[in-house]
Amino acid sequence: MTDERFSGLALIAGAAASIITMIFHPTGHQMLTPGAVHSTTQLAIAVHALALLSLPVLFVGTIGLSRCLAPSGRLPLVALTTYGFATVAVMNAAVVSGFVSTAVAGRIADSANPTTDLWRALFHYSGDLNQGFALVFVVASSIAILLWSIAALKARFGARAVAMYGCFIAPISIVAVLSGHLRLNVHGFGAIVFTQAVWLIFTGAYLMRKDSR
Repeated sequence: MTDERFSGLALIAGAAASIITMIFHPTGHQMLTPGAVHSTTQLAIAVHALALLSLPVLFVGTIGLSRCLAPSGRLPLVALTTYGFATVAVMNAAVVSGFVSTAVAGRIADSANPTTDLWRALFHYSGDLNQGFALVFVVASSIAILLWSIAALKARFGARAVAMYGCFIAPISIVAVLSGHLRLNVHGFGAIVFTQAVWLIFTGAYLMRKDSR
């Protein structure tokens, strides 16, 4: 298997895993629903474990993509470095959401007085941590996608429509979250993940098609 095909498969597999994660990702309200806390927290742990497993797979794919775009100059290297920074941020978000928040939710369910302000504060604090790391991921990963897309156009990499899509969706995502028009709850973050997954999947498919040619 060539590097291009391997990188393309990694991008597609990682993006597919991220979509699955967000489809089954429970909300904070669901995690605190009486009688369903155990099953919901187990689901949350499972989907975040999948998300964590997808991160190194995606990063391997972006390394291959950056190598293919190397003739365009240093933009791919900058993009890869920025995406690595984003990966660390979203890893922290997944750990907080999948393992810390679920532990707090379990303790709330087992508490004799689960409605106390302390429990509420702890659960909301873990949610705030998650969204803080998610914000860093959205901005950094969007910048990386924008740089890769510009590099693809500059290097005449092909897949012009995919590159134009990246140049369009990346700045819109940044403006949407920084302006507060898009909240990074499950639905808002899921929308960002989906739009990025589209770019990753089509980019991966092009790498594989380029290899076959």
